[in-house]
Amino acid sequence: MGSLSFPFPDKPAPGHAIEVAPGVHWVRFTLPFSLDHINCWLIEDGEGWAVVDTGLRGHETEEQWRRLFAGVMGGRPVTRVFATHLHPDHIGQAGFLARHFGAPLWMTRAEFLLARVLCLDVRPEPPAEAVDFYRRCGFTPEMIETYKARGFGNFSLGVTEMPVGYQRMSDGDRIEIGGDEWEVVVGRGHSPEHACLWSPTRKLLISGDQVLPRISSNVSVGVTEPEADPLTDWLDSLEILARRIPDDVMVLPAHNEPFTGLHYRLQRLAQGHQRRLDITVDALEEPRHALDLMLPMFKRKLEGTDLMLALGEGLAHLHCLRARGLIMREEGADGVHYWRRLATARDAAE
Repeated sequence: MGSLSFPFPDKPAPGHAIEVAPGVHWVRFTLPFSLDHINCWLIEDGEGWAVVDTGLRGHETEEQWRRLFAGVMGGRPVTRVFATHLHPDHIGQAGFLARHFGAPLWMTRAEFLLARVLCLDVRPEPPAEAVDFYRRCGFTPEMIETYKARGFGNFSLGVTEMPVGYQRMSDGDRIEIGGDEWEVVVGRGHSPEHACLWSPTRKLLISGDQVLPRISSNVSVGVTEPEADPLTDWLDSLEILARRIPDDVMVLPAHNEPFTGLHYRLQRLAQGHQRRLDITVDALEEPRHALDLMLPMFKRKLEGTDLMLALGEGLAHLHCLRARGLIMREEGADGVHYWRRLATARDAAE
């Protein structure tokens, strides 16, 4: 049976770095969430440094970057900014770094374009289709009013002004960084076109949020694409990573610590989601709406941001089960979507 190994007993302090491989440095920025940090990576790149992921917009993060400029980076410039995907903790300081050094931003097309759209979509309250989305999930009138009071389009609050243009990365591209070739391996589900960077020579995989050692990335359905099936995409991506990336790499993830044991972790992630799929089918002896499924799916009371994240993930599991022909969705007289198990689900269990 496989296992994970964590080769570094310590974590880098803010504004400092740990060298995890020759010319590859681990830096860590604080986040104001329950997940309180993000890992970013510095790769010596000719006369300067390539940066992979950037931290959240904010004075504290920018100050940590300036300490790195003067410290481990030795006053040498950033040559390129790579972003694994569009979430603000990954691209929040991309615009700042790109402007400060005149460095190009490298992203996949879907991630860059969606980030640009989300930065521009700021409204005092959610549009009607967003309100309807949550009403169909089973939100009460009181919950709807709380949701509306939050405003809409807070994405830009976590992101410095992005560059107008970018350098596109695509799956299978081979990019020279620091004298070695790194291959772009795209995963889907957590975000539309998430780029991992794999160096066969260095036996390193910068995995972003696509593979994390201690937690599973959020895989959600939201108002942007309400009929999506991201969990199927996610599970397919785990299989692709297992086929394309050898097990002997050291994984450099966006959260938690560097680790080895990639294939074992991929297997465990897939098994975890399958368990939740099974729990969901079992909970549908009677028709239930998505909000009503949160307790059986997550085994605890959820509120605020945790509820919103869990609801998106719950919908992802429901949509995956529907794609497999195991459940169906019906609209009730109250306009709420109710899910029910099909006979084929019982047949599959037997």
